[in-house]
Amino acid sequence: MKIKILLAEDDTSLGFIISDQLKSDGYHVTLCTDGADAYKRFNDEKFHLCIFDVMMPKKDGFSLAKDVRKINSEIPILFLSAKSMMEDKVEGFKSGGDDYLTKPFGVEELQFRVKALLKRVNIQLNASKEEVIYKLGSYIFDSENYTLKNDTFLKSLTKKEAKILNVLIKFKNQVVPRETVLNAVWGQDDYFVGRSLDVFITKLRKYFQEDESIQILNIHGVGFKLEITDNK
Repeated sequence: MKIKILLAEDDTSLGFIISDQLKSDGYHVTLCTDGADAYKRFNDEKFHLCIFDVMMPKKDGFSLAKDVRKINSEIPILFLSAKSMMEDKVEGFKSGGDDYLTKPFGVEELQFRVKALLKRVNIQLNASKEEVIYKLGSYIFDSENYTLKNDTFLKSLTKKEAKILNVLIKFKNQVVPRETVLNAVWGQDDYFVGRSLDVFITKLRKYFQEDESIQILNIHGVGFKLEITDNK
């Protein structure tokens, strides 16, 4: 299995150089040029390592790392920055980063940092598979093929419906902030996409109406909660 790396770097030239080097080292690399797009891609796909530039448009690297950590507390995060000040490095670690590489850097140093960060997750990479099929009450959700079904119901979800449901599942039986869902699916949390989210939530509620143990609750002023009651 190829190790998948999410690279967020707004300097396109440097981004392509890093991407090409990592690909030549045998990694699968997804390159994004802003933090918002990187966060959307993180929620769309499964990655084993993140490399984030600190200064990026739409969402900076530190904010991106904080959002990633809300969803995945284990994935290694390497920051790239032109700033070498100690307070910047401290901020990087406070944001959830595991390592900090100051620009300019050499190819060998990048390779060493990537290998060192991956060492602690190698066992997990070799021994586990990411879950793509979820059991939700009487329903089965296939997150790869965007299908939701039970014995009497089969629905092909739109990509956005599936992405919203994916985020709710990650926070199952917990409150997920509204802005977390919006940023994960749309990459922004303004009024207009907020109205779209409400429409999609209403649709998802209808899909689950055959099972009373499943509810998507609206937590006023905060967000949503996918609540699944274990009926015994």
